[in-house]
Amino acid sequence: MNISEIAKLAGVSPAAVSRYLNNGYLSDEKKEAIEKVIKETGYVPSPQAKTLRTGKTKLIAVIIPKIDSDSISKIVAGISEVLNEAHYQMLLADTDNNVDKELEYIKLFNKTKVVDGIIHLGTVKTPKIVKAFKESQLPTVVLGQEAEHTTCVYHDDYSAGYELAKYCLSKGYKNIAYIGVTEKDIAVGLNRKTGLLDALKEQGLENTVKLYEGAFHMDNGYYNTEKIIHDCPNVNAIICATDTIALGAIKYLNEQHISIPGQIAIAGMGHSKFSSVLSPTLTTVHYYYKECGHEGARLLLEEINNSDIPTRKIKLACNIIAHESL
Repeated sequence: MNISEIAKLAGVSPAAVSRYLNNGYLSDEKKEAIEKVIKETGYVPSPQAKTLRTGKTKLIAVIIPKIDSDSISKIVAGISEVLNEAHYQMLLADTDNNVDKELEYIKLFNKTKVVDGIIHLGTVKTPKIVKAFKESQLPTVVLGQEAEHTTCVYHDDYSAGYELAKYCLSKGYKNIAYIGVTEKDIAVGLNRKTGLLDALKEQGLENTVKLYEGAFHMDNGYYNTEKIIHDCPNVNAIICATDTIALGAIKYLNEQHISIPGQIAIAGMGHSKFSSVLSPTLTTVHYYYKECGHEGARLLLEEINNSDIPTRKIKLACNIIAHESL
């Protein structure tokens, strides 16, 4: 079956069938006639033919660092909502935090042109990644990291660290330890820690804070909390770069029967689903992850439809969610 045959059976012109398939304006009578024939024949439009006709695949590549992440799932959900509404589909590419895999995907999508654009959930910003996006022939938006040469939507990670540290100090906690991640991740690793240190510096405490670092895993919080208890017996608060790290810290403290926040207070960042069901509930920082996905998808679709749009930057705010752990 093709458009001409569908048109003949429905008693309409091929142009009318084309408008129907592309959500164009048609009278209700013609819509019903075409829909009836399509249902009876089981006709499915050829995506290849549509791509040749419009020059668009209606596919967007979304490159993510890992699939088992609460924050990433929220961002992807936001992207999906906007793309679905615009009748686009999403092609998900999981790199498993492998920078070489990120580069491989970027080059693959540019070479094959199987997608109309790329949304990249940024992690470690290497010179090779920056170069790849500068040379990209596809419209591209980076989420979660500030980018110089590409449209981006990112979070105010500096303020997250700063405000959470100030809140901790306001509650009377002065002996603070911080469990972070690699500073190669500018947003989570560097900016959150810098904000925290600046807040402590205002109180003359920047040299007293104990700094630890590890991976984006619960084990980071668990094993570094063990080190903190061993190395720093006077610590009365632990701030973590993510809620997942905080979960590991809470697990260790509970196993050691150290009361939270009685003996040691805990705080995280990310406002994950489990933060409100832990015991005690976790004080954390709320990020607008789903809105980040919305904005990123919206900006990308605008660039797909208008190549003359300049690159843009959007920084999203954050706010503290006070719970029982701090």
